[in-house]
Amino acid sequence: MKEKLETSEGWAIYKLRSQTVETVFEIIKEVMSFRLRGLEKMAGEWNLICLAYNCKRLHTLLKTT
Repeated sequence: MKEKLETSEGWAIYKLRSQTVETVFEIIKEVMSFRLRGLEKMAGEWNLICLAYNCKRLHTLLKTT
C-alpha cells in the first residue's frame, strides 16, 4: 500500500475511495447512529442496516423527482 500511495496515480485512486465507499459508512455510523461491536452482533444486524440505508436513500431520490 505504501508503494501505491507514493505514486500520484495511486494517491488519486485512493482519494476516490473516500468519496464513494467511506461516505456510506460515515452516514450509517453518524446519521443513523449504528455502532456495532463484535462479529456476531455485526453479522446479524448488517443486512438490516444496509436495508435501512437503501430505503432512506431511495426515499430521498423519489422525493426529489
